[in-house]
Amino acid sequence: MPVRPGIAPTSSTVEAACPLDCPDACTLSVTVRGGRVTEIDGARGNEITNGYICAKVRKFHQRVYGDDRLLYPAVRRGAKGAGKFERTSWDEALSLIAAKLNESRARTGGASILPLSYGGSNGLLTQDTTDAALFRRLGASRLARTVCAAPTGAANQAAYGKMASVTYQDYPDARLIVLWGVNPGVSGIHLMPYLKEARAKGATLVVIDPRTTPLARQADLHLAPRPGTDVALALAVHRHLFESGGADLAFLAEHTTGWERLRERASAWTPARAAEVTGLDAGVITRFAELYAESRPALINCGWGLERNRNGGNAALAVLTLPAVGGKFGVRGGGYAMSNTASWGIEKTWMRDQEPASRLVNMNQTGRALTEPDGVPIDVLFVYNCNPAVTLPDQARVIKGLEREDLFTVVFEQVMTDTALYADVVLPATTFLEGYDLVRGYGPITLQLGRPVIDQVGEARPNADVFAELTRLTGLAHDEDPQGELDAMIGILGELPAQMAEDLRAGQMPAPPNGSRPVQFVDVFPRTPDRKAHLCDEALDREAPLGLYAFQPDPATEAHPLALISPASDRTINSTLGELPRPAVRLEIHPEDAASRGVHDGDTVRVFNALGEMVCPAHVTDHVRPGTVSYPKGVWRRAVTRGWTSNALVPDTLTDLGGGACFNDARVQVARVSR
Repeated sequence: MPVRPGIAPTSSTVEAACPLDCPDACTLSVTVRGGRVTEIDGARGNEITNGYICAKVRKFHQRVYGDDRLLYPAVRRGAKGAGKFERTSWDEALSLIAAKLNESRARTGGASILPLSYGGSNGLLTQDTTDAALFRRLGASRLARTVCAAPTGAANQAAYGKMASVTYQDYPDARLIVLWGVNPGVSGIHLMPYLKEARAKGATLVVIDPRTTPLARQADLHLAPRPGTDVALALAVHRHLFESGGADLAFLAEHTTGWERLRERASAWTPARAAEVTGLDAGVITRFAELYAESRPALINCGWGLERNRNGGNAALAVLTLPAVGGKFGVRGGGYAMSNTASWGIEKTWMRDQEPASRLVNMNQTGRALTEPDGVPIDVLFVYNCNPAVTLPDQARVIKGLEREDLFTVVFEQVMTDTALYADVVLPATTFLEGYDLVRGYGPITLQLGRPVIDQVGEARPNADVFAELTRLTGLAHDEDPQGELDAMIGILGELPAQMAEDLRAGQMPAPPNGSRPVQFVDVFPRTPDRKAHLCDEALDREAPLGLYAFQPDPATEAHPLALISPASDRTINSTLGELPRPAVRLEIHPEDAASRGVHDGDTVRVFNALGEMVCPAHVTDHVRPGTVSYPKGVWRRAVTRGWTSNALVPDTLTDLGGGACFNDARVQVARVSR
């Protein structure tokens, strides 16, 4: 196969851009010898990356050349889940897939086809290009990509229109930094030096997390609320601001709407009531509220950990609106930090096909859609950029769906994932080191053109090439369609502002439209029609099941009293790299909860509820609050005893806003199995 433009010479050190699901979007320095990647480090030309990267991506070449790498197309020859496949050619595999797509569409309509994708790459090229054209023209079922960031995204969109956030470089200007439901020590490590600098300048650090993370141990104040109760804590702070004179009424009158309704709904949340709900001390809640009221510049980093429950959207909304009520905007280092992907104003205008008026499937209920469909059954499942057997709620139901013999499943992947084991056809995909992409940071405001540093491994192909070919084989291609990856890249660059595209082609980081360090309500304003912050958006208020700023009680029962949470770890990026060897994954349990169950450190325990069970070692530690147990997300089924991970215990219920996943609403019991 000829070497494509941009491929590194035989021996060199070249730059690449990391598109994986992390805020930092690092620029990588990749050493290539003999056409193979031998080392991955951070490039120094990017002030955020600054010469170092996470241990996860440092090991990425182990995925590229590992035993699990998919090297050629294959068709199933054994039972689903057994992982027995026979090699085939690309022509045969794609012809078979195209025939199945057309057959299913002709027999029962396009809604019988479900594309399933999310976050395996955050690049702009690997998703929503030629793949979107194919599935829209087929009239396939639409996918609500809501497994992450849906509740926080709904809250941010309603309140601020996803206004640009405070960037990493401005943290040292803050005098108070609140890390709420975020742990940059394992997810977004390039924020850490800026936190260190801020603290050296005298900033106070508050961490809000049910776990005592390393950052929580260093913090000036650590609050560990019960999972699902962040909205109560935030509303108690709102009440304090309004009642103590800490609310900036002039700012609210000029720059916001709905603040009176917010004030009314927060009024009942006294420190005592919030303490009863959150499990925190009322005095600590008051101390935090006073600290926030008195500090300026004050910055809240609203993470994604607080959204993963029944109250997640309202929790995010209550947290994000605190800077407006407290008058924390208008100064460098003040306001809120969340996602900056919208800062570039890129609207994916290259997606010109109309979205079909077909069934909408919430990906958090994939298992239900595959086994108990609403309407026409799903006959064809096409999985890419996703590993649903590991990442989605109600794991047993997802597996039951994947086991259906009448379901034709295609998995387009880099490695043999737990999901790929159930495929009828597996297709080998390129990694980001083998292809082009456009990579946006959502912590810092960065945009990079990623280029291949090695040629494709085996017979792997880029997403855009494969979906373009399938569009042709199904008879749905248009003359103006991009023919593959490079064509799609050129098309996207043509949709961007001229200077931005020119910089990217030249290998330079473009200047963001509002600068790389915008000050909220000075350089950027809410991207709402009236440029005001909508603190109690009327439309969203009507859509929310109980209205905005509502609190739904804990789903714990006497039989299943413990809250099981599944935070990010330092081993995987979601489930990416989960195939690499790791020590046995342990359930963290507080000494009080362990003692009452006769569990000792290192014991094998059974974690269970009405949905299922998992068996794993226990780690007894006070780094998790009483009543809560913790097991990391992204663990593969093949890495655990009996093949079930924490998602086997997670209901497929949806969050209050945005239809997100309720991973942290799993309520379980723990019992010792053996020592």
